[in-house]
Amino acid sequence: MIGRIGIAALILLGFATDPRPARSQEDTPVVVELYTSQGCSSCPPADAFLSVLAPREDVIALGLHVDYWDYIGWKDVFGSPEFSARQKAYAKAAGRRSVYTPQMIIGGEADVVGNHPMDVTDLIDSYRDRPVRVHLTLERRGPDRVGIDAEAVDRIAGPLLVQIVRYVPEAQVEIQRGENAGHKLSYSNIVTDWDLLAEWDAQEPYKAEIEVPGDKPVVVLIQQAGPGPIEAAARLR
Repeated sequence: MIGRIGIAALILLGFATDPRPARSQEDTPVVVELYTSQGCSSCPPADAFLSVLAPREDVIALGLHVDYWDYIGWKDVFGSPEFSARQKAYAKAAGRRSVYTPQMIIGGEADVVGNHPMDVTDLIDSYRDRPVRVHLTLERRGPDRVGIDAEAVDRIAGPLLVQIVRYVPEAQVEIQRGENAGHKLSYSNIVTDWDLLAEWDAQEPYKAEIEVPGDKPVVVLIQQAGPGPIEAAARLR
């Protein structure tokens, strides 16, 4: 027989339990964006840590090279003003006036210094435990085509941004000038393309088939505008 205290505990447990499943590597990996530059002397440790994250199935690690360090004397061969603009948009959304490298953005929301591995790891763990609100799956449909299926499993305000990302898994660069002159540095998951596919209101399932030429991995992200939190992510290597 359950006493009054036991009944109360069961009632509280019922209210505290979230019926939505927690995130897992099968549901949606945690996206880690590293904003880095070959001209920044503080960045190589963060680049090396991204290489540790890159093989993990529960993480989608993305290296975005910015261009605002180029004036130092070395033009980052992977740098893009688009990635600088994305980082600045994150700062604006968070109410900050400046950006820095190396910076990691976890889940499209939390930011941390990229060469602080323990802080990054703790944030990854916390985001992996969050409930899933959007299910997303990718499927290869021929050599150069990918099918995308997404469905909201919880009420969520739109529009959501459906984005496709392509990256080069690894490369080495000999830095000849600037703060890292004389070093041959290795880079992982170097983002080359980041494009908006659609704005989705999340009221009905989203289905699309897109052309993805070449053999670079394919990542699809579903993110709140802002940029804001990433609700779902999937990858085909």
